[in-house]
Amino acid sequence: MTRGTGVIFAKVRGAALCAAVLLVSACAASPEQPAAAPPTQASETRSSSLPPGQVMTSDNVKLVANVPRSAPLNGLDDWNTDLAFQGDYAFVGNFGGFSIYDISDPTAPKTVSQVACPAQQNDVSVHGDLLILSVDEPRSGEGCDSTDQERAWEGLRIFDISDKKSPKYVSSVATDCGSHTHTMVPKDDKLYVYVSSPGPEPDSKTCPAPHKLLQIVEVPVSDPKSARVIASPDIPIQGAQPGAAGCHDITAFPEKNLAAGACFGDGVLLDIADPEQPKLLQQISDRENFQIWHSATFNNDATKVLFTDELGGGSAPTCDSNTPATKGADAVYDLVDGQLQKRGYFKIPREQQEEENCVAHNGSLLPVPGKDIMVQAWYQGGVSFVDFTDSDNPKEIGYFERGPFEGDGGIAGSWSAYYYNGYVYSSDIQLGLDVLEITDPLTDPAKQVKMDDFNVQTQKSY
Repeated sequence: MTRGTGVIFAKVRGAALCAAVLLVSACAASPEQPAAAPPTQASETRSSSLPPGQVMTSDNVKLVANVPRSAPLNGLDDWNTDLAFQGDYAFVGNFGGFSIYDISDPTAPKTVSQVACPAQQNDVSVHGDLLILSVDEPRSGEGCDSTDQERAWEGLRIFDISDKKSPKYVSSVATDCGSHTHTMVPKDDKLYVYVSSPGPEPDSKTCPAPHKLLQIVEVPVSDPKSARVIASPDIPIQGAQPGAAGCHDITAFPEKNLAAGACFGDGVLLDIADPEQPKLLQQISDRENFQIWHSATFNNDATKVLFTDELGGGSAPTCDSNTPATKGADAVYDLVDGQLQKRGYFKIPREQQEEENCVAHNGSLLPVPGKDIMVQAWYQGGVSFVDFTDSDNPKEIGYFERGPFEGDGGIAGSWSAYYYNGYVYSSDIQLGLDVLEITDPLTDPAKQVKMDDFNVQTQKSY
């Protein structure tokens, strides 16, 4: 969330890494299935036995548009990934590259350009005329013409998007263990990029030991070709597996001087007043319920953090009656006197079919003053709107989902679902870009808020 974000099962870095770092449990064929616990959300759990491909929504949500994947980004392995926004444009990452859509009319998005640049996961962010992609797969070289045969390079790729119809590759930055996701932290006239990646990986050219929690890349906006790694802070995390480190995802809230991260199986709270030297404020654990700390979202005044658990790594059907509602779910933490305190859990109340991969994934706030409301992707569980204003009792207020995906590829559903200027844009792994609209007295005030751009991992107050 891409936040990146993204699927973190065995395909990402291979069996060696799965044996070495927090991916151990994520690479299992199926998640643990402990004794059932009672649901903690307000809505009663109910079965969702949709026929394949059929759409179901709550009364307050409708699908207003869909743009299918198209060549050259519609191959079997060309999964849609994360999203970013700027002005009238949406940018969608894809394992095959990235696409730019004109969303000036959200009910009829138009493809402006597509760039073929294969790599996992190609999570995307935009800043001014620059677009940054995360590459978490060793490639033969830094360019878009590289292959996966000689495994010699991974990290960040940077593009010039001043001409949306013709993006240009500018430069790259190699980072240890690549970049699973990345987070922009603008400060004055500088742009810092926090690179999240798990590691180390034995016998790897690109992921040597030791491996720090994160790496910091400085990107001079006026001279992006000179972008470089400037720091690998020594942030002490307790209880980590010996010889392994890294983050899956970090969300920064620069104006609050805070960042929250899903780092090596635990949650962390960071002070980023000096973005070159982030400091650990708190580390939190939930060994009973959370398997893979995946991502984090602050509420608007940074008095709460909602963390997600990607139980099973995104490939497993965890939204079923055998999996407790506290696992593969969201956990809400209140930030009290500078310390995170756990409150309630949320999981979608619709039981999915056994062939549907489903777990908590990427989402964003709706800018509703005085309320804490989030829209969130759940892979084949669809898209859910969650009110967590009452931290102890988060509840669903709307949803969209399809029946099981019929085609080849196995993994399907919404990778990321983000609210931007009145609509929700969902990056469906197999089916392209969905545009949703929610019409509800609780959420309608969000339509009065207009954003100039939106990178979900770099939060701004509204």
